[in-house]
Amino acid sequence: MEKRSIIHMFDPMPNNSPFDVNMAVDAGFDVLMPYSNVKLDSVYGLTQDAIFSRGPAGVKRTGIFIGGRDLGLAMDMLNASRHAMVPPFEVSVFTDPSGAFTTAAALVACVEKELKTRHGKGLKDCNALVFGGTGPVGIATGVIASLAGAKTALVDHLSLDTAEDVAKAYNRRFAATLTGACARSDAEKIGLLKEADIVFCTAKAGIQVLSASVLKETVRLKVAGDVNAVPPLGIEGIKRNDLGMPLLHAVNAPGAVGVGALAVGNVKYQLQHSMLKLMLETERPLYLDFRAAFDQAREIV
Repeated sequence: MEKRSIIHMFDPMPNNSPFDVNMAVDAGFDVLMPYSNVKLDSVYGLTQDAIFSRGPAGVKRTGIFIGGRDLGLAMDMLNASRHAMVPPFEVSVFTDPSGAFTTAAALVACVEKELKTRHGKGLKDCNALVFGGTGPVGIATGVIASLAGAKTALVDHLSLDTAEDVAKAYNRRFAATLTGACARSDAEKIGLLKEADIVFCTAKAGIQVLSASVLKETVRLKVAGDVNAVPPLGIEGIKRNDLGMPLLHAVNAPGAVGVGALAVGNVKYQLQHSMLKLMLETERPLYLDFRAAFDQAREIV
């Protein structure tokens, strides 16, 4: 009899994400085992407990999902799990802390497509700003865009030092070329937008980052993407379902278009679902992070 599929969900937070639990069920896993308050130094032992208890055939029906909120810790946990494998006792591992990797991958892929379709340009041709850039989705978005060739700045709304420190930390970790910036006022946002071709808005839900009065001052903007679906939306004039619709208030940037939160969310949902299903279907172990997510998101869009 074929063994039932199991996904072990390691999370350093007090609670596992209900979103991730639902997604794993819908992807086809038979059994979900959530683990909360998991420490980095526990991952090696937990992984070996998972792989040695099922035999070489059983490990093909076993996966590990790593959550949490800290991107660096999530990557360290993935690496710890990978180092614990003893082939042929080896299972697939997928990390998506706070959904940041799949959300960011979906956002960048959607913006990239509109950039190419509407303006005939690639990310490598552009300057990008990530508002809300020091949060999990913002950092992941910045790293993906930077590694894809965009000249990318993480924008914090309070502290330049914070933005620069985060940029340096993730440049060291992933060989990205991020810079830091700060925008405490509309005047500072307008100053940053003068050289921006792309805007990624990844700020907290319910906070408007770019108003109509700011947008009308931009002359170079080509595509703006917003992941905030809670009113007021992050970028004024972008509707939740927009995908390549004219950016109404960017009147001095001809051809500027917007990508809304639900358009991004639709790709993010498909992306996470497909990556979880890959863990069940693969004949060889996979180690899935933001890079794999971006590759898959590009295929989806």
